[in-house]
Amino acid sequence: MKRRKIRVGLRTVKTAAAIIIAMVLVEPYGATSSRLILAMLGAMAAVQPTFKESLDACATQTVGVIFGVAAGVALVAMPTGPLASVLIGIIFIITIYNLLPDAFSPSLPCFILVMVCTDAEMSPIAYGLGRIWDTAIGLGVGMAVNMLVFPYNNRRQIDETVSGLDKDLLRFLEDMFDGDNHLPDADAMNGRIAALESQLSVFANQKSLLHTRRNRQALTRYRACECMARKLVSHLEVLSQLDRPGRLSQENRRRLIACGAVVADARELDSMMEKDVVTNFHVAQILTLRRALMEAVAEG
Repeated sequence: MKRRKIRVGLRTVKTAAAIIIAMVLVEPYGATSSRLILAMLGAMAAVQPTFKESLDACATQTVGVIFGVAAGVALVAMPTGPLASVLIGIIFIITIYNLLPDAFSPSLPCFILVMVCTDAEMSPIAYGLGRIWDTAIGLGVGMAVNMLVFPYNNRRQIDETVSGLDKDLLRFLEDMFDGDNHLPDADAMNGRIAALESQLSVFANQKSLLHTRRNRQALTRYRACECMARKLVSHLEVLSQLDRPGRLSQENRRRLIACGAVVADARELDSMMEKDVVTNFHVAQILTLRRALMEAVAEG
């Protein structure tokens, strides 16, 4: 079984720092357990990989606190006991949350509801407003730390994915022209395309507060890389469907070797057959797209 390495990442450190700062800011208002917990939850929720995810987390936390406070205040005003109020409130909250997207969790509003309904000495409205304030502090601190202190940047992962795609491409072509009748498939390449698409989605949602124009230009370039990679795979899929590859032209053989590929297929192209035309057309397109892809990555 493969052993996983213990690694403390930057996001982990930023989350811990955001929690401590939020707790310190809540201290002057009376650091009760519920205040600290809500500030902590807000700070943790806001530290997400992308700016969009951070905003979504802030929205779901805010909705959860407000919803829990509103439900608690309404149930306290009803002529039911604390346990009956909690029972009714939890059923109501979970039922409503089942209608919402998966990002909305009923845990936080249920927690607020229990606190409001079970403490007879507190003022429900004042308590509810206080919890909204505590959560807002945590969310604000978490958002500020996440966006301003080493904001997440996955450009390196994108470049590594493209580099891996290039290695898979050369292995594919080497396997295609190794002299035997076994042809490779494009599954590995499709996996790389999916990984690239995922990384680009993260990059697109990481709208940094700084250098937005540069990020837009980089995203346009990366999207062009994704488009070229998909065209590459389409040509590879055509080659993988041949019963046997045609013979390489001298120009394509030279270009392949210049890319670092080992071409074991020594068949000479003394006459041009249909399969040779198809093979050389797609190989030429692949090598041209590969060069354009590498140049686009190098521009970053």
